[in-house]
Amino acid sequence: MIWHKYQIDNIVQKVSQDLTLWHTERGLVKISRDSLAVPIKQNNHKKGYIFHGEGKLVLDAIIETTEGAIGKPIEEELKKPFLMLGDAEKINGNLEIASKEDLAKMGYKDKQEVISRAQKLFAQFLGKRGICKNRGVIFAFPNKNGKLDVLIAKGSKIVYKAAATVFIANNDNVILKTPQKVILSKHNKYFVIA
Repeated sequence: MIWHKYQIDNIVQKVSQDLTLWHTERGLVKISRDSLAVPIKQNNHKKGYIFHGEGKLVLDAIIETTEGAIGKPIEEELKKPFLMLGDAEKINGNLEIASKEDLAKMGYKDKQEVISRAQKLFAQFLGKRGICKNRGVIFAFPNKNGKLDVLIAKGSKIVYKAAATVFIANNDNVILKTPQKVILSKHNKYFVIA
């Protein structure tokens, strides 16, 4: 995927029912009914969305060891607009055009204000990124520091990078980095670096 061929569409849709955008045994991302969605397109094909509404991110960033569990679950309420790239075809049938009333409920005066905010988030996500060969799903969530927390998932492979946490998992091979330590786990054996 070459990012410069992506663009924000000029329509605003709303989610017609509660949706699970991503789900594995390690976590999930959900968005609620009536949330707004601005499509991200590449060559007139929908490749993702900028969502704004009530959502949730849950990620099991716990490593089980013979001496007990290390780490903690990550749970975030998603109230700010966030980005999703990939798996767009799974949700296309659950969207409808948003009305002026739908926009007003989310605090927007018109469609252009929603699209402008979506474009700012997308530009922030692009940053210095050039080419991405990932064929999974990518999420970018604004955090309280004005930066983006990023979740990339493809099957059992997960990469999550936040301000103070990095979590990488591929089946039972896991790396968890916190400000205090780095934990490496493979086949239920682990190594901690303080």
